[in-house]
Amino acid sequence: MAFRSERNLHIQLSAAVLVLAVSLVIHVSETHLMIILILIGGVISLELMNTALERLVDLVTKEWHPLAKAAKDIAAGSVWWFSIISAIIYVLILHDTLKIGQRRDGQWTTNS
Repeated sequence: MAFRSERNLHIQLSAAVLVLAVSLVIHVSETHLMIILILIGGVISLELMNTALERLVDLVTKEWHPLAKAAKDIAAGSVWWFSIISAIIYVLILHDTLKIGQRRDGQWTTNS
């Protein structure tokens, strides 16, 4: 049900497909691919937990309450934070895979 109705989940699944496609095209290592799959699984799992918590809070109270808002905000924040860390890790994987910026002899280069 969440896969059909949650906009953020659609965005994250689209991003996951894009990340996997790019990763396969540039031939990331098997180790990096496993890390990427773990990160994607973590983001999707956290989003599903966030959705479950939001629905539970809505079930418990229909009225606005600061604790209900805080619970929803904290759950959404956990997804956001893990997504940011995942993106940073992916940039590092891209950097390592493409060897951008530095040659083996330590000299800085540009890809031109």
